[in-house]
Amino acid sequence: MGHLHRRLNNRQIQLIAAGGSIGTALFISIGGGLAKGGPGSLLIAYALYSLVLALVNNSIAEMSTYMPIAGGFVRLAGYWVDDALGFLAGWNFFLYEALVIPFEITALTFVISFWNADVTNPGPTAGVCAAVIVCYGTLNILAVKFYGEAEFWLSGGKLILIFILFSFTLVTMCGGNPKHDAYGFRHFSNPGSFAEYLSGGDKGRFEGFLACLWSAAFTVVGPEYISMVSAEAQRPSIFIKSAFKTVYYRFCIFFVIGALTVGIVCAYNDPTLVKIYFGNGSTGSAAASPYVIAMESLGIKVLPHIVNFLILTSIFSAGNTYTYCATRALYSLALEGRAPRFLRYCNRRGVPIWCFCVVMCFPFLSFLQVANGSAKVLSWLISIVTGGGLITFMIMSITFINYHKACEVQGVDRKTERPYCGYFQPYGAYIALVVQGVILLTYGYYAFRPKWDTEVFFQNYSMQILAVILFGGWKIVKRTRYIRPHEVDLVWERPQIDAYENSFSEPPVGFWTEMIQMVRLRRREKSQPDV
Repeated sequence: MGHLHRRLNNRQIQLIAAGGSIGTALFISIGGGLAKGGPGSLLIAYALYSLVLALVNNSIAEMSTYMPIAGGFVRLAGYWVDDALGFLAGWNFFLYEALVIPFEITALTFVISFWNADVTNPGPTAGVCAAVIVCYGTLNILAVKFYGEAEFWLSGGKLILIFILFSFTLVTMCGGNPKHDAYGFRHFSNPGSFAEYLSGGDKGRFEGFLACLWSAAFTVVGPEYISMVSAEAQRPSIFIKSAFKTVYYRFCIFFVIGALTVGIVCAYNDPTLVKIYFGNGSTGSAAASPYVIAMESLGIKVLPHIVNFLILTSIFSAGNTYTYCATRALYSLALEGRAPRFLRYCNRRGVPIWCFCVVMCFPFLSFLQVANGSAKVLSWLISIVTGGGLITFMIMSITFINYHKACEVQGVDRKTERPYCGYFQPYGAYIALVVQGVILLTYGYYAFRPKWDTEVFFQNYSMQILAVILFGGWKIVKRTRYIRPHEVDLVWERPQIDAYENSFSEPPVGFWTEMIQMVRLRRREKSQPDV
């Protein structure tokens, strides 16, 4: 039986960390928040939720840099809190990641239809789904090395896209567009900063803000992916620590500034946007991206195609990352005895082959759009998986709270004995837990008004119901118990990790140093004549 290999270098981890947090939601789904709440509500909601998730990142960063194990936070929850919590964490995260794969494939079809509307017909749609599934399978089955390198370049494309869109916003708002219209922050005053949603007046504007907050809860992600790849980092205590630290900058640049630019370039009452989110939901195209809508309304001809292509690669990259993380989540469940033993098998390249086979069943859900349309399937999947993401982050906070208590009881000085020590703890973990708990219970409230809607209820609360069943069922069947702080094993696999990291005789290489070395190596390879 093989095992996971530590082959991911610093530049690959940094770009995977960045790429994992940039996907369809930031370029397309964010338009739903804008249409329902307006630019002011969108900016405030994304800023607030980014601060909340920064507190979660602060918690998981300390734990994962100290204990970079296979399965990341999933196994930490089971080993440091309660085996039932680990069971819930693993299966919830696995289902969350696995269900986002068909979401990304569906969005991919959505985007391709920008060039050819016939792609949304059943035949072409099925062909696109099949082709993407084959690509994901090929990239993930080869080896960790190929996955890391492929994701490095795909994530690089996402970063280029982000800065193209930010530059587009700055230039066009100052008048650099075919219409020579220096629109500035016009959309914040006309039609306004705060839109009404579901109700009228102040209540409607508040519900619009809530819609933006639910959008942020789905869009703003990142710490979980770094935790999951920590077991395959070459020098985890250093490279993983660096990746977690950059999360704070990514939250500010990608999500907060991203929400601001979306509100600048596109009005919340734009006819195209309104048709997509308040129409019948059966059709749509890449024009669902507020940026593309803005480019077309300004009469820009070439840039929409370039941006659309980069959005395409961004969505593909996100789906690739979700395939990777879902496979590792299922593998960690098998390691802890929470999934069948045969799933522990890794091939000689370090790929959990049977876990991969199970994960690859989920992308076939993308074929649902053949009958129901891309927009409707996207809406279903967003509603279902938002709860799973919130549960994941709450479990991280719960795990850190017990870990922090264990450090206090066992006399551990976190500032000197840990590679990274989180700030404002444990208060940050408590704040994040309460805020995300409230969101988890209320983000599907409109299922109860104006009258009961069974479909909407199960779209928004299926993951919560499943979480109670998973936790309670495993606790009853296995008779697990809460691990008290003085019983928490804070040593665990750390001696093996220390031995591995001490085997390196050379100092760690920084991100930019690796980038320069990569460029030099490629130039040297090109300059060498063929033998």
